[in-house]
Amino acid sequence: MTDLVRSTAFRLACGIALWSVLFALAIFAFVYWQTAGLLREELAETLRLEIRAVTSDPTGAARRVDTWIAMDPHARHYAGLFGPGDTRQAGNLDSLPASLPPDGDAYRVAAKVELGQRTIRDEMWAASLALPDGSVAVIGHDSDELDRVRDMSVRALGLGLVPTLVLSMAGGLLLAGRARRRLAATEAALDRVMRGDLRQRLPVDGRGDEFDRLAGNVNRMLDKIEHLMGEIRSVGDAVAHDLRTPLTRLRARLERSRDHAATVAEFREAVGQGLAWIDQTLAMVTAVLRIGEMEDERRRAAFGTLDLKDLAEEAVDLFEPLAEERGIRLQARIAPVPAIHADRDLCAEALSNLIDNALKFTPEGGTVLVVVARRDGMCLLAVEDTGPGIPAAERERVFGRFYRAEAARATPGNGLGLGLVAAIAKLHGATVAVTEAPEGGCRIALAFPEAGVMPA
Repeated sequence: MTDLVRSTAFRLACGIALWSVLFALAIFAFVYWQTAGLLREELAETLRLEIRAVTSDPTGAARRVDTWIAMDPHARHYAGLFGPGDTRQAGNLDSLPASLPPDGDAYRVAAKVELGQRTIRDEMWAASLALPDGSVAVIGHDSDELDRVRDMSVRALGLGLVPTLVLSMAGGLLLAGRARRRLAATEAALDRVMRGDLRQRLPVDGRGDEFDRLAGNVNRMLDKIEHLMGEIRSVGDAVAHDLRTPLTRLRARLERSRDHAATVAEFREAVGQGLAWIDQTLAMVTAVLRIGEMEDERRRAAFGTLDLKDLAEEAVDLFEPLAEERGIRLQARIAPVPAIHADRDLCAEALSNLIDNALKFTPEGGTVLVVVARRDGMCLLAVEDTGPGIPAAERERVFGRFYRAEAARATPGNGLGLGLVAAIAKLHGATVAVTEAPEGGCRIALAFPEAGVMPA
């Protein structure tokens, strides 16, 4: 019972019942106000007409007063004709009501009335006018009829509120029960999710109501969480695998040096090789941390205006000696583009990763082209090569952490370079896409939104 009282369904039912009661009160009040007002106005108009009829014939005023009283066998008509000194000349009013102004309009007043052999004090509606001879005529009607209308309205309200309250409470519980059943199904699904079943989804009835929209949003969130958890598991496996290789080599090299090295030079060589493998491991860990940092959008402090033309020219100058050493032509095709709002160091790192990848996979005699262009309101920064390219089936997966295409298995690397490029692009609100280059190789393009400032 306590759970029911504390439940949202019960509170919703009480709210519906309270609203229904207030609505019923408002309806009854409006009906009473309209009915009582109509009756009061009809009675006031009758009294105004009758008092004018009495005063229009001063000689027959007393007879008219007695006729008004005689017209009602139920003794609800009151009247009186009072001469100088408020002496009664006709009628059943014991005295002239002190609070009744002689202006011919109807007012509710208290007065003493003679009924049979007794005098009573009663509430009535009355109108009064003075005659030319100084006497005052009063025509009245008791207020019982209006009071009966009020009492009847109150009684009807009391009788109607009980079924209104019961029916609205029952209807509220019925509606709230349906919502409670949906919430119970949702709670059960969420409980299974909290126990670790990320494949569980909230029920959707297909009605398109608020519950369905909420369940749809939560289900999309669960899809994303499941995807991220899968990525975490795969990243963890990849990190463990890629760390084990250099650490195993390092351990083997140290053991071999400990057992077989006979000179300082041999020890120095072993230490140098070990440091190289440690640097490789640290570079991988640093790359993972940088990707996570940028995906959390914690690197916006260094954003500023960046000219892609200068960035591309500097990158080509930096990698040109390496390209010449490998027998590869490194060229640039730069068109005027507006400036972008970006972190210069991060964009330089992304472009360096793209050029480095292109040089790795481009055979001797091939070409790597850095392109800066403007297309569809976006500033493009692309790197094209004449290497083997990336199969269409793998173009979306190459940006995942530690993912390496089949053709890249034999080349040095840890599969984090393009993941870092994707994280930098996301941080800048840019898109990154892999397509086939015009020469049949690979083309990776970053599309940055314009900053609205043209470079000088």
